[in-house]
Amino acid sequence: MLSQKLFEEISAKISETIAASPAKDLEKNVKAMMASTFSRMDLVTREEFDVQQEVLARTREKLGALEQRLAQLEAAAAARSGDAGAADSAGG
Repeated sequence: MLSQKLFEEISAKISETIAASPAKDLEKNVKAMMASTFSRMDLVTREEFDVQQEVLARTREKLGALEQRLAQLEAAAAARSGDAGAADSAGG
């Protein structure tokens, strides 16, 4: 019991010493400086990047489907105009 209390007191003293040391201030200043620099760099988080990547993948899928649909419609329109042209030349 005595050793546990002694250990806790020593641990608390070490934590207080580290918190009051110049190293802690230096760490805080470096973190603040880095945060400031990163905020000016127009960066995105990994989560935001992943979300945009998923949106892009779905957009590409939709674009592929629309391109196929357009090709089908163009082919149908070309077939109809070919039929209409054939009917006009046969009737004339």
